[in-house]
Parts: sequence; C-alpha cells; structure tokens
Amino acid sequence: MTVQNSDKTLSRKQRLQEKQRRQLAVVDTVDKAEFKVRKAEAELAVAVTEAVQMFGDEQSASEALDMSVEAIRRFLRMAQDEATGANDVAEVGRP
Repeated sequence: MTVQNSDKTLSRKQRLQEKQRRQLAVVDTVDKAEFKVRKAEAELAVAVTEAVQMFGDEQSASEALDMSVEAIRRFLRMAQDEATGANDVAEVGRP
C-alpha cells in the first residue's frame, strides 16, 4: 500500500513558475516604489524652487532648509527639466 503525501513535491515546471511569479512580484514592487520616489522628488523640486524664490537665492535657501547648495541646484534642474518637458508636451498638442 502506497501512502500519498498531501504535501506532494512540486514538479520542476511548477517550481519554475513559482520562482518566476515571485520575481515578477519583486519587480512590480520595485517599479511601484521607483514611481513613488520620482513623484516625491518632483514635488520636492517644486518646493525647493519655491524656497529659493522665498529666501532670495540658493545659498539662503540652503541654509534655511539645511540642504547642500548642490542638492538645491539638483532639485532646481529637476524642476526646470519638468517644466521644459511639460512645455514640450503642450507644444505638441497645439494645432
């Protein structure tokens, strides 16, 4: 008499499918996180731009925000690139 184990061993194909499913789930999680990071960076770029305008210059904003001037400039470039990209899309949509 043969006893069948209810926890039968998965076939090679099933193990591969399960591994691929887990890999796709991880890739999906990373993609979602990257999207959230890009969105947050874009929001921060807008806020930093407003701070530079409020405080008068990059150095003053740097001191007030406790952020390096290099980081301030990076966010300013990011905001500029975002604005340029939005303008390019608007230009394409015009008749």
